[in-house]
Amino acid sequence: MNNDHEAVKQFVDGLSLFTVIGTLVEMLPSVSAILSIVWVCIRIWETKTVQGWFGRKGGGDASGE
Repeated sequence: MNNDHEAVKQFVDGLSLFTVIGTLVEMLPSVSAILSIVWVCIRIWETKTVQGWFGRKGGGDASGE
């Protein structure tokens, strides 16, 4: 099930990138770009590195502490 979750994340990341590129060439409205930026910010916030900066997760080990 975790693999399915990662696959969905990767798909949405790709869709987000496509949306940003489409917006930059004026194919899609700017609302799509805003939603894509929000999604990318959420994904960046989820990273172990950023979470470590804010003391929200352990030092990046796999122990789940």
